[in-house]
Amino acid sequence: MRRMTPAVLTAVAILGLTACSSGGTGSPQTSSATSSAAPAPLVSATFAPPAATGAQPPAVVYNTELVPAGAAGTVTGASADGRTTVTLDVTGLRPNRKYGSHVHTKVCGPKPADSGPHYQDKLDPVQPSVDPAFANPKNEVWLDFETDAAGAAKVSATVEWKWRPNEANSVVLHIDPTNHHDHGKAGTAGERLACLTAPFKS
Repeated sequence: MRRMTPAVLTAVAILGLTACSSGGTGSPQTSSATSSAAPAPLVSATFAPPAATGAQPPAVVYNTELVPAGAAGTVTGASADGRTTVTLDVTGLRPNRKYGSHVHTKVCGPKPADSGPHYQDKLDPVQPSVDPAFANPKNEVWLDFETDAAGAAKVSATVEWKWRPNEANSVVLHIDPTNHHDHGKAGTAGERLACLTAPFKS
């Protein structure tokens, strides 16, 4: 077996240090993790009764039977490459129950109707919009869900467009799943149970 000379040993040591210093487990991985991080929530709050006047809670409840005390919701939204994705995460609702949910145009107010109509990419000239040509999950953001045994659910929707500035401002929970097809009822989901103020931006 040949022995390495001092000069060879020195060269090997230098090569080893060079490989470690440029091995790439630092900056590239850190950068990758940062770029793929989930967007920050637009709102994350426990539902509370509406204020009589003035500013409203970020998550407002109108029906405490179906959105009980302690129920909470989180909304995230992100737009990229002409597409928009919205995610709704809820906890503490009634277990094993179906709810309707959509993005609406206005912020939550003391009355259920204060959040305005559904946000639409292509606006229906007839309001309220119940024509399936406009009231559909490609032209609006529908986030219907069914809770699990613990009353929790998470749902996402992606559409092929971006928001108009300042025109999408809340997510509303409804008593029923959304009607998909019936002309005169398309997009409807019954009573508004709760609302999360979430100012969406492209």
